[in-house]
Amino acid sequence: MSTMTPINEPEKLSPLKSQIRDYWDTHIHDLSVAKSPIGTKGFFKELDAYRFEKLDYLPKVVDFGGYRNSKVLEVGCGVGIDLIRFARNGARVTGVDLSSVAIELAKKNFGQNNLKADLMVMDGERLQFPDNSFDMVYLHGVLQYTANAVQMLNEAKRVLRPGGHAVMMVYNRISWLNLLRQLTNVALEHEDAPVIRKYSIGELKKMIRIFPRVRLVVERFPVKTRLHKGAKALVYNGLFVGTFNTLPKFLVRRFGWHIMAFAEK
Repeated sequence: MSTMTPINEPEKLSPLKSQIRDYWDTHIHDLSVAKSPIGTKGFFKELDAYRFEKLDYLPKVVDFGGYRNSKVLEVGCGVGIDLIRFARNGARVTGVDLSSVAIELAKKNFGQNNLKADLMVMDGERLQFPDNSFDMVYLHGVLQYTANAVQMLNEAKRVLRPGGHAVMMVYNRISWLNLLRQLTNVALEHEDAPVIRKYSIGELKKMIRIFPRVRLVVERFPVKTRLHKGAKALVYNGLFVGTFNTLPKFLVRRFGWHIMAFAEK
């Protein structure tokens, strides 16, 4: 039995959800690296370039071209950087985000690229869609920032059709970046968000056992940063990144910063 909220019915957010919404209204991912005016074509181009420079693994593990004519939902779509890639490859895309600022920017992004999408402000823990609505649900980097990750996962599974896929990413608590943060006391990006959680591989497996078939891929190893300047950047980019990436992958694989999960309903 679905407990979906009827579409277009106004939602009353809890105090925590309101804090989360307000935070992401003013903290767009990777905003600090963009030089072009917000909302321009150059702005979105810079965000796309930086995202896939920082997350160079993503196109290797997510088949952005494999969902032609499929219905794809992204929960926590932000300004639509990843969702655009699905749309360009022929997917019928829907994006939702708690942040109205993000959705307005996503609409500009799609409009400037002459691509279609259903984009709306919506709580990912209370999706306003019928059961079995989508072929794929994409939740990259959103579960760790929401008030109730288990509820969001339950909703993702509910709106997936039987045999549909969920693709998600969370932060790895037992990772090189989390250790580096503790050693250097350099704050992580968005560490000041109202909610930010990190998971071990075992904890994530336990959380996603609602799906009968799951495959995990641990990724996101050091790449040169543009966020930090001066001595910290010199040491990190010039010494740490190069040294870490000479280590055999079989030794460091489980310590990647991102845990990707590929689940089938």
